[in-house]
Amino acid sequence: MPEATDYMVIPPFSNEPYIDLNDTDVRAAMKNAIERVSSEQKEYLLMIGGEKLRTDKKIKSVNPSNPDQIIGTVSKADRELVDKTMVAAWKAFETWKNTPASERVKPFLKAAQIMRDRRYELDATMILETGKNWLEADADLAEAIDFLEFYAREMLRYASQQPVVQVPGEFNQLFYIPLGVGAVIPPWNFPGAIMAGMTSAAAITGNTVILKPASDTPIIAAKFVEILRKAGLPDGVVNYLPGSGSEIGDYIVEHPRTRFIAFTGSKEVGLRINELAARHQEGQLWIKRVVLEMGGKDAVVVDATADLDAAADGAVTSAFGFQGQKCSAGSRIIAVESIYDELLEKIIERTKEITIGDVAVPENWLGPVINEQAMKRIMSYIEIGAKEARIVTGGNRAKGLNGFFIEPTVIEGVDRDARVAQEEIFGPVTALIKARDYDDAIDIANGTEYGLTGALYSTNRERIERAKRDFHVGNLYFNRKCTGALVGVQPFGGFNMSGTNSKAGGRDYLSLFLQAKSISEKIIT
Repeated sequence: MPEATDYMVIPPFSNEPYIDLNDTDVRAAMKNAIERVSSEQKEYLLMIGGEKLRTDKKIKSVNPSNPDQIIGTVSKADRELVDKTMVAAWKAFETWKNTPASERVKPFLKAAQIMRDRRYELDATMILETGKNWLEADADLAEAIDFLEFYAREMLRYASQQPVVQVPGEFNQLFYIPLGVGAVIPPWNFPGAIMAGMTSAAAITGNTVILKPASDTPIIAAKFVEILRKAGLPDGVVNYLPGSGSEIGDYIVEHPRTRFIAFTGSKEVGLRINELAARHQEGQLWIKRVVLEMGGKDAVVVDATADLDAAADGAVTSAFGFQGQKCSAGSRIIAVESIYDELLEKIIERTKEITIGDVAVPENWLGPVINEQAMKRIMSYIEIGAKEARIVTGGNRAKGLNGFFIEPTVIEGVDRDARVAQEEIFGPVTALIKARDYDDAIDIANGTEYGLTGALYSTNRERIERAKRDFHVGNLYFNRKCTGALVGVQPFGGFNMSGTNSKAGGRDYLSLFLQAKSISEKIIT
């Protein structure tokens, strides 16, 4: 039922600030945290209905900067444990769904504070587990905190009186109820923010969750689940169930008692989830809801009126931030021919200045890609790009480094229909494409199956206004990089094969985990 909430007592939402890397105390605290996390090498158990379980099969979390280093291990679930988790989650749902929203939000707000208190440890975990540099790791953590804080406030708004039209002789209401038990399948590239954001959104709305973390980044997810327990989240609301996609991922999606699936990852896996979830299973009482955020082939467009230094800075940061392993990465740079050569030189110059190496060292900006398989796939795309166009800088594995390091690679003279201009590479590779003019540039930008993010560098107001209408992406930026959406500021999600336009971090997002119930009562006098 609608609640007379006291959500206005909570201070207005504001984004979590980042650490200051120039602060000597911050640098010392981070270095100490990296040393502590490096020495932990703990084993993390499954968490099912509040019960910790150990299995014989394990997943090892490897440091991509130094593959010889094991960050920790987690127990690996099988299908039998999926069934056990499903029972526990539905049992917890019977109580959790009726818990007032004003109570449900409290563990998540407490968890946000615990994450602040453990900031350096959690940052260090992501630095070691994913190869994020210090600022990227802290931005990931700050976004995770933002999701907890923002969704808590949003849940109280959804739980309050909803506006409906009243008619004589009746009292009408509309309120939101949760769906049931859902699967949350987050990616490895934002193992704090997206994992915590999808999990908290699903649970804070009154659902219970089976969290299947990415196999490359299970440790940060295990720590998050521990934090939720410490914050007072009841047993069974969030269940931690790592395992391979082939062994348990499909099984969870197809399970007749799975009510919804929230997934962030590749187009191929997302489409498979959508297909499997659409098949009705025996005993299934609902049409499963699917929330998908998939890939991108994002473009930074530069016209003749742009500040070329700013455009080069933004393009390089968009392309190579976190090694290009973002669905929002600027993997295409589209420049009109009148300024193409000048912009190319600036981009080459800035790319050559990038420092590469183990990101445990703060001076290294570009770290490794996530694993050996990704490295081989990215290198195969670089070979394709060398045949399709011309590599002007990079193109090789970084020399003298033990991990999965690839030089930041710029390929120029790329045709708009080339594979490196159409397919998501998900690595430190960007393609420069020459456009005849502004109209041609926008046409090229829209010429992929994706529609996630984009940026336009221009000082022409008429072109900016046209881009608002014609540049077909879910998140569009002007005169800034095409990565780095902030919770509450730039709700995130794209069009076409980029997913279901879920708008994470926006006012619509929680509705994806809720269903509306309308009630009318005849007034008897």
